[in-house]
Amino acid sequence: MTTMTTAATTTMPATGRHVTPLATLRQTMTLSWRSLVQVKHNPWELLDLSIQPIMFLLLFTYVFGGAISGSTGDYLQFALPGLLVQNALFYTLSTAIGLNTDITKGVFDRLRSLPIARTAPLSGRIIADTVKQVWAFALLVGFGMVLGFRVETSVAGLLGALALLVVVALAMSWMSVLIGLKASSPEKVQMIAFSTMMPLTFTSSALVPSQTFPSWLETWSDINPVTHLADAIRGLMIGGEVAAPTMISLLWAAGFAVVFAPLAIRAFRNRV
Repeated sequence: MTTMTTAATTTMPATGRHVTPLATLRQTMTLSWRSLVQVKHNPWELLDLSIQPIMFLLLFTYVFGGAISGSTGDYLQFALPGLLVQNALFYTLSTAIGLNTDITKGVFDRLRSLPIARTAPLSGRIIADTVKQVWAFALLVGFGMVLGFRVETSVAGLLGALALLVVVALAMSWMSVLIGLKASSPEKVQMIAFSTMMPLTFTSSALVPSQTFPSWLETWSDINPVTHLADAIRGLMIGGEVAAPTMISLLWAAGFAVVFAPLAIRAFRNRV
């Protein structure tokens, strides 16, 4: 009996606690690629990622543009960088909803039986969803150019805006992930996450100049991380101050990662 127990223990697969950092990275990339490949078999996923950005772009440009800037063309030039930021942050919610759905359906219970790092499925999903944002960025910029938007800096500025947006979105994804892991259902994830993201984006300078806000709201807008990110993206794409808002955005990103990543990983381990 003792021999059988020892043999069974010996043949058990290694748990996530015994996986090396290099193996964890490799497993994370494998699961990330697995999520990306699924788009090939489910093109509707990209369609979902495409409809909302275009809808917001058209609505804000042609419904509010004339009232805010006096010209839809002028407003498009101002607002598109802010819409890029808004779309990137809103898409982090899909990561939270997807994770919550996978957990409630038992997907992670099956992955847990494999000899992989326990955090690899979590990190793989975050990275895959962040990569998908490149498609949304290209789509919004391309469609905006059809409507009349022009990059007034350079290709390097455009690529820098994409890189900054991806880095900040990746960091802020951890906050959405924590919400997804703590909520009991996808519906509650959506309610809590939108209640968080909507005030952040609409009380910033992403869609309107913060100088038009009441003084108390302008004070908040000046420290809002979305304001600094929108100003940095706008500076990289159409000109203006770049160094200060970019540095502040990166500091905010580091803060979000340092605070929410450990909390999310802890919540993930407790839940699965």
